[in-house]
Amino acid sequence: MKVGTLHLKLLRDLFRLKGQALAIAVVIASGVMTLIMSVTTLEALSGSRDRFYASHHYADLFADIKRAPLGLLERLQTLDGVSRLEPRVRAPVRLDVTGFDDPVRGVILSLPDGRQPNLNRLHLLAGSLPEAGRNDQAIVSDAFADAHGLRPGDTIQAIIDGRQTRLLLSGIARSPEIIYQAAPTDLLPDYKRYATLWMNERTLANAYGMKGAFNQLLITLQAGADVDTLIDELDLILARYGGTGTQTRHDQQSHRFLEEELAQQRAQATILPAIFLAVSAFLLNVVMARIIQTQREPLAMLKAFGYRNGELARHYGLLAVLIVLLGWVAGVLLGAWAAHGLAGIYAEYFRFPEMHFHVPPWAMALALGVAGLAALAGTWHAVGRAVREPPAEAMRPPAPQRFRRTWLERSPFGRALGNESRIVLRHLLRHPAKASLSVIGIALSAGLLLMGAYQLSAVEEMLDQQYRQVMRMDIELTFSDVTPARAAGELRHLPGVLVVESWRRVPVTLIHGHREYRTSLLGMDERPRMRQVLDPQGRPQTLPVEGVMLTRFLADHLQAGVGDTLEVAVKEGRRQHLKLPLSALVDEPIGVGAYLQRDTLNALLNEGPAISGAWLLVDSDQQAALNDALHRMPAVASIGMLSEAERGIRDYMDETILMFALVFVALAGSIAFGVTYNNARITFAERARELATLRVLGYTRAEVARILLGEIVLITLLAIPLGWLIGVGFSALLNQAFSNDLFRVPLTLPPYAFGFAAAGVVAASAIVAVLVIRRLGRLDMVTALKAVE
Repeated sequence: MKVGTLHLKLLRDLFRLKGQALAIAVVIASGVMTLIMSVTTLEALSGSRDRFYASHHYADLFADIKRAPLGLLERLQTLDGVSRLEPRVRAPVRLDVTGFDDPVRGVILSLPDGRQPNLNRLHLLAGSLPEAGRNDQAIVSDAFADAHGLRPGDTIQAIIDGRQTRLLLSGIARSPEIIYQAAPTDLLPDYKRYATLWMNERTLANAYGMKGAFNQLLITLQAGADVDTLIDELDLILARYGGTGTQTRHDQQSHRFLEEELAQQRAQATILPAIFLAVSAFLLNVVMARIIQTQREPLAMLKAFGYRNGELARHYGLLAVLIVLLGWVAGVLLGAWAAHGLAGIYAEYFRFPEMHFHVPPWAMALALGVAGLAALAGTWHAVGRAVREPPAEAMRPPAPQRFRRTWLERSPFGRALGNESRIVLRHLLRHPAKASLSVIGIALSAGLLLMGAYQLSAVEEMLDQQYRQVMRMDIELTFSDVTPARAAGELRHLPGVLVVESWRRVPVTLIHGHREYRTSLLGMDERPRMRQVLDPQGRPQTLPVEGVMLTRFLADHLQAGVGDTLEVAVKEGRRQHLKLPLSALVDEPIGVGAYLQRDTLNALLNEGPAISGAWLLVDSDQQAALNDALHRMPAVASIGMLSEAERGIRDYMDETILMFALVFVALAGSIAFGVTYNNARITFAERARELATLRVLGYTRAEVARILLGEIVLITLLAIPLGWLIGVGFSALLNQAFSNDLFRVPLTLPPYAFGFAAAGVVAASAIVAVLVIRRLGRLDMVTALKAVE
């Protein structure tokens, strides 16, 4: 009988507290949603990657060589740690697609004639492998085929090693080495302007001058292999054949970008849910404790009727559990829905054969455990304090506290205030614990809003800095081979070319102490105009006559400072080992690099004036004529359009980081409303008798409303500066977690971000004020004053 009565009371309490229960559930759902969304996305990406790599035998090591004989493989196979070798030919290609005028670049990889390779096997989506003996068939990557509407049986024109040939597409495929299908010089994919193709090995070797030879080697490792020792042995053997250094998966662009995305997801799955759940747990604890405190007298009455402390604790614990379950279920459903929405976005950038999204049970259990423990902690604390009091004492109103005039009331400012303002200040100053918890709760929601606004603003600033200050060219040309510097003069005479700035790039490994990093040295003019280097204040810098400049992120990775000496292992030509001082640091938001004057680099390499490519500033009205002229130049290996690169990275940021930021802003806004609403409702419940007394004493409804709303306004105003401080801390934490060698979102907080956070909290308070005023109009003064004195 008792149990049934308590259950009936539980239902009545839930209905009576429905607004507050829903507000608490929203806070819980926000934290649960961030965890479920991040973890589900992370597991989907990592699981799809692992399955694709395993089923299609993705290589562990990659070695690029100028030209090596196939007879060398027998010797390499005997090296300790080598499990399997796969030689192949890799050739740059330029394509001409019917109906598409922009330049198209790509790479062609060889296949064993008429069959799948042993490593990096293809996943055929349509058509078939090139037939053995056919010299005109090729397979094309699916992203490029989709972008141009190509199907098996279509033809495209290709320029391989300066010679044009017609290729018949026999199939469309994906490969584990190009899950992320971007050009080597690009950060993001451009499916219309970059392609990967596969041809029979004999055909490609003949076309590229590699008959009986190979220029790329794929290797898988034996279990327990000493990778570093094996790489050293491979580099030593392949150096005489023009090897540029054996690379691991980490050095491959597709794998590297996917790894960085997974690292970002891990940070997001750790930091953001931790922040949201911690905020949710704190707020839930405070709110539940105050709700139970408002039920002090009903709880005492139940105890007087014979209910034991354990029964009462379970009753209120069940109330907290039901609210938590409501928020948890909503958070799991919203998180799963958001994760599935991300599937379409990631499928556009990461070309897996399949991607399965499912919510991990451990993540659901973790979210439920955190929210449940927070709610039960607040409930048990309040219930335990209430049930310890004798029923007769608990059923009485709390004894009036002994108050003294506060320092503020004694001050000239306090004496100048009106009665309503003094009532507001007196209540807050005489209940500092409650007031402080209310301020902290609203400040936390303001901090979350500021963090969301930071993400929105910082991404835009990062892209503006990269493509308005650093990269100022229209076109980036890369030559097939190192070219005499006089080629820049020839480019100046092409139609539409306004400015030409040449550059020299050489692959290197930078070494400082026990740390090293594989990158390239970029030689530029003393004061480059098309590709600027910036100091921390965003001002263009002049390259020093001697020494190298590094991006700050790379210098931190190497633990090197200005004035330190770096060892530079050159990976082409004579493969010198240079000693260069670190002369200055560069602040760039995207990528990492090492820079020095081109003339200095030429001298260090003991070569004459030589360049690897050029940047062009062009007249857009003559773009078509320039494209035609560049297409006829066999020395040009690739043509990069900066406007397309910028558009691609902006689209990616809009669809990923900015979408996450918008989600978090929405969640932070809901938390702000939930916190403010609960604070106002509980304050109203706690002060119902006091407000009714004021009405009986002659205060008008408007005057009483101003007292209650004045307290809400004052708490909100006090919370905003603290919220800004918390938001700066949250943003700094997020900034550190998301910084990697692909891009760094700058820690910049524009004034409108602070205004946005303040406006969000003020808007939530305004909505709550309207709801509280409506409830104040329904205040039953007789019931509120029915209490034994």
